[in-house]
Amino acid sequence: MNIDRMEFISWMERIMERFNILNDNINDIQKQRNSIDGEELLDNQDLLQMLKISHRSLQRYRSSGKLPYYTISGKLYYKLSDVHQFIRESFNAPLQRTKDNT
Repeated sequence: MNIDRMEFISWMERIMERFNILNDNINDIQKQRNSIDGEELLDNQDLLQMLKISHRSLQRYRSSGKLPYYTISGKLYYKLSDVHQFIRESFNAPLQRTKDNT
């Protein structure tokens, strides 16, 4: 069985297009699974990597009430908007330097 180059390329393009559609569907399903009310949820591991902090620091932020969290089936989750708010509130504006006239 011989197939010419153009036919082969056409088949490969169709296969790759289907792979892209499947990949998009998988990404959509994953986003729906890790979301609540259309908002992305992050777990402890996501937050530890995102903020580059220790597990103990994350626990301290939860305990102090600085970082809201939700427990679903015994696992802790954080809303992405809450994490962004926590980062904004934790960000210290740079100190303005005054020039000495000496």
